[in-house]
Amino acid sequence: MLDLKYVTEHIEEVYKRLSTRNGDFSYIFDLVKLQEQRKSIILDVESKKALRNEASKKIGELKRNKQDATHILDEVAHLGDDIKALDEKLKVIEDDIFNMLAVTPNLPNGSVPVGKDDKDNVEIRKFGAPRQFDFPIKDHIALGESLGILDFERAAKITGTRFVVDKGLGARLERALIQFMMDLHAHDHGYTEVIPPFIVNEKSMFATGQFPKFKDDAFKVLAGDNSWYLNPTAEVPTINLFRDEILEGDLLPIKYCSFTTAFRSEAGSAGRDTRGILRQHQFNKVELIKFTKPEESYDELEKMLLNSEEVLKRLRLPYRVITLCTGDMGFGMAKTYDIEVWLPGQNMYREIGSISNAEDYQARRANIRFKRTKDSKTEYVHTLNGSGLAVGRTIIAIMENYQNADGTITVPEVLIPYMRTDIIK
Repeated sequence: MLDLKYVTEHIEEVYKRLSTRNGDFSYIFDLVKLQEQRKSIILDVESKKALRNEASKKIGELKRNKQDATHILDEVAHLGDDIKALDEKLKVIEDDIFNMLAVTPNLPNGSVPVGKDDKDNVEIRKFGAPRQFDFPIKDHIALGESLGILDFERAAKITGTRFVVDKGLGARLERALIQFMMDLHAHDHGYTEVIPPFIVNEKSMFATGQFPKFKDDAFKVLAGDNSWYLNPTAEVPTINLFRDEILEGDLLPIKYCSFTTAFRSEAGSAGRDTRGILRQHQFNKVELIKFTKPEESYDELEKMLLNSEEVLKRLRLPYRVITLCTGDMGFGMAKTYDIEVWLPGQNMYREIGSISNAEDYQARRANIRFKRTKDSKTEYVHTLNGSGLAVGRTIIAIMENYQNADGTITVPEVLIPYMRTDIIK
């Protein structure tokens, strides 16, 4: 959530930056008017309360001196009702301000390229070259079905479309990748491992910017009167570990690698990537999360990007890194890098991870603060999140890049200790 004071004091700049996100944000000018009304009412309430307090003192003195205080009581009799009416009016205005800010996205950082969509994203580097095959290649769907390691038909019978059953070495590959990623980030990169609840509450969804804008995309859990939702990304439960807390500045940055199964309705992607496991309702993911001091967050973002890239480097998978333009960034993010892995079956790079800095946007929604010293004022932390990586898409990349002419799949060297085999056949 944006800082109301900053927005109203820099309204033209804020509008200009928001407008690069391809939306109509003219409504934010109403915040200036609402803030002025809010301040006016607060001053009026304070004035009336001060008047009432002063009258109470005079009434007390008169009564102690056994004098008549009726005239003063008559003068202030209406103040209670006036203050109550003003408080009710103030509540309506503050609710309007809150609701307006709740649906307003984050401000793009000044280093983000301005653009309308993914065509305006900027490539910043590549690793590896796509493999040149000397035989007709298969996509992961054909490979998975011929090897019996991906079962889409039975998953559809059990649940519906956009689900899969991992079987045999397919199940082991999924499990091996999760363990490899968690080991890499915890042991080599210094993150603390976390496996949070996969079911979250409404406050958690609001805090990370999922609600209210993307409420229709969430899977709701119906269990009595509880407002629970299936976790859409490990970012949600992990960021909320510190909701409504004040952290010690000396502890920052705090770094977590978090494993969850994620659930997404994909309501906004009807008809896209319906085949295979590229875009599913349920998928496993290892997520990197950081809580940092504001002045350190962009250095930590670059480190997080390198940490995510290391997964693909060790798997020896070709990929590229791009900076998302303003029109292609996520709702709550100030800057985002995407890592795109090469998929031979599609003959193109596809997103396998996003690494983002939300600055203090999520921290304001979640009320996560820190103190530099015991006596210093509280400040909002910056929150960062990054894929470390999406497991299903990594499986696709391995299957398609490591396929052999006889239909088998070579296991990447770094995964052999986890897989206990060097070939999937």
